[in-house]
Amino acid sequence: MVVSPYDSVWVSRTGEASFLPKGVKLKADGKGILIGLKDFKVEPLPDRSGYPLAFPRPGSKKLFENARVIIWDYTWTTGIATPMHFHDKDVVVFYLEDGDLQSTTPKGEKTVNPYKRFMIRFNLRDRIHTETLIRGKQRAIITELK
Repeated sequence: MVVSPYDSVWVSRTGEASFLPKGVKLKADGKGILIGLKDFKVEPLPDRSGYPLAFPRPGSKKLFENARVIIWDYTWTTGIATPMHFHDKDVVVFYLEDGDLQSTTPKGEKTVNPYKRFMIRFNLRDRIHTETLIRGKQRAIITELK
C-alpha cells in the first residue's frame, strides 16, 4: 500500500478515478497512475479567447470535482472534431486506448499526436485548439489542476 505525502489522484487502467487526501493509503485493485498534487495553487487563467473552456464539452463526463481538481472521462469519435476550446488549467491526461489525435489551432495549424494505451501527458494551460481522432480509438481520463 502507498501512502502519499501529497493530496493525490488515482486513475486506474480501467478508467476509474478517485481523489486521495494527503496521508490516506491507496487501496488499488490493478494498475494505474498516481498523480501527486503539490502544496501550491495555480489559478486558472481568465478566458479572454472568445472560445468556450475545454470542459465541459459534448460527450464528456465529470467524474469528480473538489477545490484541487476536476476529473473528466472523455472518448473521441473518429472524424468528429471537438469544439474549438481554451484550456484555462494545466491538465494531466491518461490515455486508455491507441489512437492518433490531430490538434488544429484557430490559425489552421495542424499537429498529429499519436497516443498509445496508458501514455501519460502533462499539458500546460493557455492553449486553444480542436482535436480530431484520425486513427484508432481514444478515451482518456483528464485531470484538470486547479
